[in-house]
Amino acid sequence: MTDRDHRPRVVLGVGGGIAAYKACEVLRRLTESGHDVRVVPTESALRFVGAATFEALSGNPVHTEVFADVPDVPHVRLGQEADLVLVVPATANLLAKAANGLADDLLTNTLLTARCPVLMVPAMHTEMWEHAATRDNVTTLRRRGVVVAEPASGRLTGADTGKGRLPDPAEIVDLARLLLGRPDALPRDLDGRRVVVSAGGTREPLDPVRYLGNRSSGKQGYALARTAVQRGAQVTLVAAATIALPEVAGAELVTVGTAQDMRAAVRQAAVGADVVVMAAAVADFRPTDRAEYKIKKTDREPDPIGLTRNPDILAELVQARADGQIGAQVIVGFAAETGDSAGDVLEHARAKLKRKGCDLLVVNAVGEGKAFEVEDNSGWLLSADGSERAVALSSKSHMASDIWDAVVPLIQA
Repeated sequence: MTDRDHRPRVVLGVGGGIAAYKACEVLRRLTESGHDVRVVPTESALRFVGAATFEALSGNPVHTEVFADVPDVPHVRLGQEADLVLVVPATANLLAKAANGLADDLLTNTLLTARCPVLMVPAMHTEMWEHAATRDNVTTLRRRGVVVAEPASGRLTGADTGKGRLPDPAEIVDLARLLLGRPDALPRDLDGRRVVVSAGGTREPLDPVRYLGNRSSGKQGYALARTAVQRGAQVTLVAAATIALPEVAGAELVTVGTAQDMRAAVRQAAVGADVVVMAAAVADFRPTDRAEYKIKKTDREPDPIGLTRNPDILAELVQARADGQIGAQVIVGFAAETGDSAGDVLEHARAKLKRKGCDLLVVNAVGEGKAFEVEDNSGWLLSADGSERAVALSSKSHMASDIWDAVVPLIQA
């Protein structure tokens, strides 16, 4: 048995749109992370990117027609053996063929024979994406269990901008890996819901150069926003200090700096929302005085820095809900905890849940190589009804899906 037999098998379909060149980056990321990828482009796709490029990056032959390698019956075998079929970009033409069961080339045949998760990532001009025919095709595919990702907004071909841009390759690969690990991770159970997610770590300025901050990368908050979008939600992402992360396709991004900035942005977005998830690491304190100029280093010891407590955004949201100011949404908090002489991580978290009054508390044990600035996460979900659930170490997107699984019944209730 070869090493390839142990690797997840991905069929990467490539449609004939200008975004086909981005499929090369998706392919590179998949192969470098240990996936066996077979690229199946359309004839039109090869007018944008040559077969030699896909073959060199994947290490596999590239064909477009069902009559290639006939003894191996690739139009059946590829779909049967795949662990995931990923289509990047999924053009309006490909979506229409898939929705109507057409099979006139190797890729559309593969889509019909696949019994694994199928992820189609659209890219096209805004008018094409919003056309009633395309919307009907997307609805049909989603009803059949195909994950049709929401496209991003931004620059399209020519001078046009709008919705229909291919999401960042890193985001596409993240969704693909999520479905490989958990095929049911992206149901459309948040359709019609408004969701607010905060992410990242706030920064409290000491002077024009320096600030008080924390180690939060914002990756968990971004994963929550990304999975919520793909589960159908209208998402507002309030982000602090996350400039290194790719934008979340389909989410409205509001950037903030300080805790007070985040407080204002979240309170505004929370009005009328169904769910607010406070995943951001909000600074507990800010400098009492901010220097107008850069504090100079001198031979004498620096003056002590006075601190002022920042507002407790989570507790204020719970109170605002009780006062009828922001509706009856579900409120989710996060707790980054370490054990100490007064108690362990869970004991501190239980006390925090009681003190804050939120509906669900996501608890992370933090420390070197845990939670902050890493790709994976683990922890516990503590509910206001007293139930508790451990979440095993997995990708942050996987954990995000677990969190939404816990939130959806709370919304429905």
